[in-house]
Amino acid sequence: MPTFGTSYLSFIPSWSPEGGKYAIQKSAEYGFDMLEICLPSLLDFDVQTVKKQLTEAGIECRLTLNIPQSCHLPAYPEKALRLIKSALDLVAEMEGDFLGGVLHSAIGKFTGKPCTAGERKIINEVFTELSVYAAERGITLAPEPINRYESYVFTSAGEVLNLIDETKATNIGVHLDTFHMNIEEDNFYDPVIWCGDRLKHIHITESNRGMTGEGNVHWDDFFKALAEINYQGPLVLENFSSEIKALIGPTSLWRPSTYNSEDLAKGSLAFLKDMVEKWY
Repeated sequence: MPTFGTSYLSFIPSWSPEGGKYAIQKSAEYGFDMLEICLPSLLDFDVQTVKKQLTEAGIECRLTLNIPQSCHLPAYPEKALRLIKSALDLVAEMEGDFLGGVLHSAIGKFTGKPCTAGERKIINEVFTELSVYAAERGITLAPEPINRYESYVFTSAGEVLNLIDETKATNIGVHLDTFHMNIEEDNFYDPVIWCGDRLKHIHITESNRGMTGEGNVHWDDFFKALAEINYQGPLVLENFSSEIKALIGPTSLWRPSTYNSEDLAKGSLAFLKDMVEKWY
């Protein structure tokens, strides 16, 4: 069965030692199996303290990274390479085996043109080197395709699958997000089937970033496909409540949310468990 997780954004707007402790405690209290921690771009992250807090709470953790504007991979490949390698070192120190997130480009960085063949070549070269570095540490990389309004590099599952095919790396997978799929994919079934065992991580988000099951995502198609490929990885909630004021701007929550953060997390978790019970 898949495991049930949530992003720290269910509880706090950005990572800090105090906020992280709160997010870990609340994740366990609400019944999640794991917490996804998106690493701060400066990688100021106290591994030993976080490991201790996770153990005390009885939950697991996965790390992700969204590379910043200063490390936009097609423009600054060496800086991006150094940053992602450092993030992989943190994953290894956490005794983890996974790094996902927007590893291919900086969110909101555009050239006004589609991704060029030259940029693709740079991306492939960087991920080829990263895959070797990650493999030496027993880690799988999983870039997350995001929508056209946030990136021009990887916006669909097929583009990440092309990267995997072109690099021939066996430890690169796909990190899907249903919010971005709702914008970029033709449906919710086929991309999951195409990914198959290369699907390593999932962000579960409704089309309006609110309560799962109350938007436009075709959840039955999605979970039917997950069951057919026997996906056993994490299902990680990444929905947001305007109750957390610092998230309003970064997540474009221009209308007040219907639910507070606690009800949103608990209600979405219950929905996920119902869908897994229905389809698995």
